[in-house]
Amino acid sequence: MVRIPAGPFTMGSDTGPEDERPAHQMTLPAFEIDLFPVTHADFARFLNVAGARTASGERRYDDDDHDARIHRAAGPGALWQADAGYERHPVVEASWVGARDYCAWAGKRLPTEAEWEKAARGSDGRAYPWGSASPTPRHAGFARGYNQTAPVDAFAEGRSPYGVWDMSGNAWEWVSSAYRPYPYRADDGREDPSPGPVRGTRGGGHDSPVSEITTTQRGRALSRAPRAGHHNIGFRCAR
Repeated sequence: MVRIPAGPFTMGSDTGPEDERPAHQMTLPAFEIDLFPVTHADFARFLNVAGARTASGERRYDDDDHDARIHRAAGPGALWQADAGYERHPVVEASWVGARDYCAWAGKRLPTEAEWEKAARGSDGRAYPWGSASPTPRHAGFARGYNQTAPVDAFAEGRSPYGVWDMSGNAWEWVSSAYRPYPYRADDGREDPSPGPVRGTRGGGHDSPVSEITTTQRGRALSRAPRAGHHNIGFRCAR
C-alpha cells in the first residue's frame, strides 16, 4: 500500500461534465491505498474462502457471465482460479458487494470517492495521474477493444504523484461512495456501507475514450448497479 499524506486537494472540476461540478477544496486525513488494483488471482483466493455469494444470496462475483475471468474447476472441492494469462489483470465482474467484502476480508475497506481522487490527482489539480500530458498507450490502457485489459503493472508512465499504478484506464474502480451530486460530503449518507444505492466508479476502463480517463471523471455513462459485476469495473482497497 501507499501512504497518502493528510492535507487539502481540489476535488471535481468547473470545466468538465455537470456531475464533476463544482470544483471544491477538500482536506483529508492521511490514509493508505493499494499500490495496484486487485487482480483476478487475488480475488480467486478470496472466493475460495468466502464464496461467490453472500449468506443472503447476493452476488459477489458474476462467475456465470461470459466476461468472467475466474472459474471453478470441475469436481468436488474444486478451487476458484484465475484463467490462464489473466492472473495479473485487474479483476472484473466483481460486484460492489464483492469488492466491499474482499476489502473487509483483507483487513481494509473500499476508498471513498474523495480518497480515490486525491490518490490519483495529488494536490496540484492535475487532469491525469501522471500530469497534464495527453494520454498515450504508455500511460494507460484506453480506447481498446472489448475485454482487452492488461496487467496492472503494464503502465509505469501512468503512475500518480504518490506512485499509485493503474488509476487511469484498464478498469474502472468501485469506490465506497454512493453516486451523489457534489460537493462531496462524507456525512450526508453517501458513505453508508449497506448495499442499495448506485455507487461511484472512477478512472475509466480499457474501452473508454480519452474523455473518460481523467482524474475527475465519475463514470456517469456506465452502469453502476452495485448488485452486478461488469466487464470493465474492478477495484482497489484503502485503510
